[in-house]
Amino acid sequence: MSHESYELKAEARERVGKGSARELRRNGLIPAVIYGDKQAPISIALNTNEVTKRIHAGGFLTTIATIDVDGKKIKVLPKDYQLDPVRDFTVHVDFLRVSGNTAVTVEIPVHFENHEKSPGLKAGGVLNIVRHEVEVHCPADAIPEFFSVDLSGLKSGDSVHISNVKLPKNVTPVIADRDFTIATIVAPAAGLAEEEGSEEASA
Repeated sequence: MSHESYELKAEARERVGKGSARELRRNGLIPAVIYGDKQAPISIALNTNEVTKRIHAGGFLTTIATIDVDGKKIKVLPKDYQLDPVRDFTVHVDFLRVSGNTAVTVEIPVHFENHEKSPGLKAGGVLNIVRHEVEVHCPADAIPEFFSVDLSGLKSGDSVHISNVKLPKNVTPVIADRDFTIATIVAPAAGLAEEEGSEEASA
């Protein structure tokens, strides 16, 4: 279900620190680290263009990748990346080692379908999205690409909760103790105010 896996070539780096990182970036490389799986962290350098392309392609933090470090292939999941606040280029990436039994915590985007089949939206209501993403625990090798929410039949005042979303096997919300709201259909001209009941305009 997740995005197709890919491979990145990297070289191990001996020197770390700000000076070393600046030198790497001048040479078109990004400093990164691979950690986890009860092994020592490895400092590496990656091609800036390759990583930037992967980030902009979408699904970067939910797609398993293979990193070839001087001939040794390591399965990883990108966990975080930092962008330069001024020039918006990637300055560092953190990767988590994964194996067959690795469980991860990731944020999965929510897609909303069948807007045209919602009476509330057809009557001029607004889809108020409370959560664009849902944070879940899941196996590293079975990360969902997205969750789908069907808006068919929803009227003004209706809400979509996490219990309305069909989750794949072994995928559980991080917030497990309550049925939290993902979106609501707000009545026309109601703004963001919550109204008791729903007033349906007569045809």
